[in-house]
Amino acid sequence: MLPILHIYGPKLIPIVTCSAWCWTQTRRIHYSTPLCGSRRKSSTSAQAEAAGPSTIRGVDLFPPPIDWLPPNCIMEVDDVLKDWTWKTSFDLIHLRQMVGAFTPKEWDGVFDQCYRNLEPGGWIEQLEVDPHIVCTDNSLPANSYAVQFADAIIKAAQQANQPIDTVETMRGRMIRAGFVDIHEKKYNWPMGPWPRDPLLKEAGRLHYHQWMHGMEGWAMYYLTKWGTPSPWSTDEVQVLVAKARNELKDGRIHMWQYAKRVWARKPTREEIIAAGSPLGVPIKDEYSP
Repeated sequence: MLPILHIYGPKLIPIVTCSAWCWTQTRRIHYSTPLCGSRRKSSTSAQAEAAGPSTIRGVDLFPPPIDWLPPNCIMEVDDVLKDWTWKTSFDLIHLRQMVGAFTPKEWDGVFDQCYRNLEPGGWIEQLEVDPHIVCTDNSLPANSYAVQFADAIIKAAQQANQPIDTVETMRGRMIRAGFVDIHEKKYNWPMGPWPRDPLLKEAGRLHYHQWMHGMEGWAMYYLTKWGTPSPWSTDEVQVLVAKARNELKDGRIHMWQYAKRVWARKPTREEIIAAGSPLGVPIKDEYSP
């Protein structure tokens, strides 16, 4: 994200995440604020430190549980499904880890708002993780409990009309909203600190803690309401979560998830006018969903 930010220099950017954020003077949107370190510092504030003279404005449904913010980081409580009321348009909008946040119809509305609130020529970027669990070295046991957990959540989310296949749908939604110049990149995301590569080891450590601390909440929300073939009991959820956690703790098991980053551009003012569309309204392009 930051290299794109540096192109625009010291601007204001909003960000939207499952906890939504914003950076401003170029603006950007980001929807998820995982905590890191003993100071309970969110990744939003960490980005603010790295962003230099830019201002980062974080937006979430609830006040973030953090103890300290850098001077250029502002947190707001808001709901991005409502009409956006920021008076400044954005040059960059970033969304991350939004799986299960919206219904398909709500997703279309979010991307439409992103398009309308970007400056012509501005960029949108989204990073999501594939909910499926994979293993490439046969270390994952047959009938893995972690895989059973993931599969159960995927089915329940579909039943809830909050599908978590965002990693596969975000590109098409950007295109339908009117964005052009689409790019994407795929990443391996280990579910534990077992890789030898230092960067993957750190990513795996963070992802491991996200899973260990988040599994029960995810499962209770989805499986007790929309579990198949019928809603699960609390005891059934806790048993599966405990078994899946034991697999995650086993360093001999090398589980992965895939992450994908997609970024795209709003047409420039000249491109929009040439296409005969009013500014802020999506134009037709050569891409197909």
